[in-house]
Amino acid sequence: MTGQVSTPTSDVPGDPPVRLHLLGGFRLLHGDTAVVVPRGLQRVIAVIGLRPGATRSNLAGLLWPDVPEERALSSLRTALWRLRQDPCCPLLSSGDTVRLDPTVRLDVDDLVATAARVRDGGDPRAAAVALAAGSRDLLPGWYDDWVLLDRERLRQLRLHMLEQLAADHLDAGRHGEALQAALEAMAAEPLRETPHRLVVRIHLAEGNAFEAVHAFYVYRDLLMRELRLEPSPAMCALVDETLAPIRQASRRTPTARRHDPDGRRDEQVTAAPPGFTHRGPWTDRGAPPARGAR
Repeated sequence: MTGQVSTPTSDVPGDPPVRLHLLGGFRLLHGDTAVVVPRGLQRVIAVIGLRPGATRSNLAGLLWPDVPEERALSSLRTALWRLRQDPCCPLLSSGDTVRLDPTVRLDVDDLVATAARVRDGGDPRAAAVALAAGSRDLLPGWYDDWVLLDRERLRQLRLHMLEQLAADHLDAGRHGEALQAALEAMAAEPLRETPHRLVVRIHLAEGNAFEAVHAFYVYRDLLMRELRLEPSPAMCALVDETLAPIRQASRRTPTARRHDPDGRRDEQVTAAPPGFTHRGPWTDRGAPPARGAR
C-alpha cells in the first residue's frame, strides 16, 4: 500500500482527512491524494469498514470461507501486518477486533446517516443530499458473498429513503421535489411499483389527470412486457376514479344504427362520450395515446 504522502492517519489539527469510498468502487484518499492499495488488501479494508466491531474469526471466515479457520486467521494476520507497515493504514486493533480509525470517513456511513434523517421525519429540504447519496452500487465487480449481501442491503436502503423523501415532499405540497425523488427511485429500479405509484399520486395531486393515467399505462405495459404481470389493486385504484367518468359515459351513451348499403345487417355504433375524442386504442384496458399525438 503506497501513496505520495507519508503522514500517519491521525486527528492532529491540519492533518489531511482520510476518506474511504466503497460506493462506485474502492478508493482510499489521504487528503486529495489517492493511496494505492493492492486488491487483496482492499478486500480486508472493505470488509472491516462494512463490519465494524467484527472479531478476527468473523473477518477471516468472510474473507477466506473455503479454507480451514487456522489458515484463514493466519492469512488475516499477514494482511494486517502488511497494512500496518504503511503510515496511511486506516485501521485500529483492539483485542480481538479490528475497525477503521475513527478519523476515517466512510461514504457508506454517510448514506446510512442520510437515510436515518429522512426516516426519522426530518425536514425534507435538509435531506436534498439524499438524491445523490448512494447513487452508485457498492463495490461493483466484486462478487464475494458479503459484498452481495451488503450491496442489496444498501440498494434497498436507498430505495426506501427516496420513496420516503418523495412522500414527505408530496405531503408538504412540494410536487416538483416529490416527483424528482420518485423518478430517482424509479431509475434505480424500473420494475418496482412503489415509485411508479408515487408518480401517479403526484400527478393527481397537481390535477394532471392525463399525466397520471399515462404514467399508469407506461408502468402497466412495462410490467406486462417484462414479467407478464398486472399492477397491484392499490395501483389500479389510483386511476379508477379518474377513468370512472369516461367509463360511465360510455355505458350511458345511446347506440345508433349504421346503414349498410349492401343490405347486410346494420351494425350498432356507440358514440364517444361527450368531450372525449378517441385518438387510438385507449380504453380502460389498453394504452393511452402517445405524448404529443395529434
